[in-house]
Amino acid sequence: MAEFIHIRNLGKTFPGGNLAMDDISLAIAPGELFFLLGPSGCGKTTLLRSIAGFCIPDQGSVHIGGRDITRLAPHLRDTGMVFQSYALWPHMTIRQNVAFGLDMRKLPADEKRRRTDEALAMVRMSDRAEAKPNALSGGQQQRVALARALVIHPQCLLLDEPLSNLDAKLRLEMRQEIRNICKQAGITAIYVTHDQKEALSVSDRLAIMDRGRIRQVGTPSDVYRRPSSVFVAGFIGETNVFPATVRSTDHSTITIDTPIGVLHSTVAAADVPRVGAGVCVSLRPEAIHLGEPPAGIPNRLEGTRRQTVYLGELAQHELGIGGNAVKVSELNPRQRTASGLTPLWIDPEDVVLLPATP
Repeated sequence: MAEFIHIRNLGKTFPGGNLAMDDISLAIAPGELFFLLGPSGCGKTTLLRSIAGFCIPDQGSVHIGGRDITRLAPHLRDTGMVFQSYALWPHMTIRQNVAFGLDMRKLPADEKRRRTDEALAMVRMSDRAEAKPNALSGGQQQRVALARALVIHPQCLLLDEPLSNLDAKLRLEMRQEIRNICKQAGITAIYVTHDQKEALSVSDRLAIMDRGRIRQVGTPSDVYRRPSSVFVAGFIGETNVFPATVRSTDHSTITIDTPIGVLHSTVAAADVPRVGAGVCVSLRPEAIHLGEPPAGIPNRLEGTRRQTVYLGELAQHELGIGGNAVKVSELNPRQRTASGLTPLWIDPEDVVLLPATP
């Protein structure tokens, strides 16, 4: 992969011994929309601020386009920042807000107007150029903040939870809007969020962070379907996790003993574990199918319905199997009786083995 942003061995400890970044290294490609995802306090915002220049790391370096910017002032880094709070000047018009960064760079008036018009057009706000921020909706203000960051033609766009102040419906609309704008501009972007759905639906690749460390980097599909640890499996979406022991292995299948029965897997997160080894198994709720299995599927179980939450297009079931609670998601749910045993099955490709350590 061609590297455009290269983060090498970043570390940062705040007063009181709070370790925010622990030897973080990342490589981000040109034009990539890269997400930093993790729980509160995991270090993702500290990492973004270190790239922006608002936080100086104790160790390591940040390179953009081959240039070491680790200790440059923020305005010398050629990065654009979109804040959670938008940070628009209330006394300025939208045009003036967007042009603010160009004013600081003392561009000629014609060039400044041309670039401001281009940025407003890109975010579809040309018709509101003379309005004040308090006359705009939250989504419109977010577009203006994005235009203000893009108008300086930054090498890298940095976004710090930009949608967290919007309502649920508007967040859904703005997810794809931001992706489309970044791709149209051909810009490299780093985006911080704690929202898993946002990261999965918008990013090209993402990094899962925990306690100042990178736990896994990959495409949304890779990280969701092939998590590297119990932590990643539990953080990115819902899953059922059980301890297991490897009973046997062959070239294509690993057989494991679990609290809900014997299961067969064709997926191991790393090297194939030895017979007798302790592992964990991750079963996504949507990968567990209700009903009789197709011919040739070995993972057949039975469970007793404990409760069901009906959500229209989706039903969330909790089944009891061998005294264990198992979550099952059913798309386009049918009316089902609550009594008796319910057959269910799991494709071996969806039985994911993980290291026993979290």
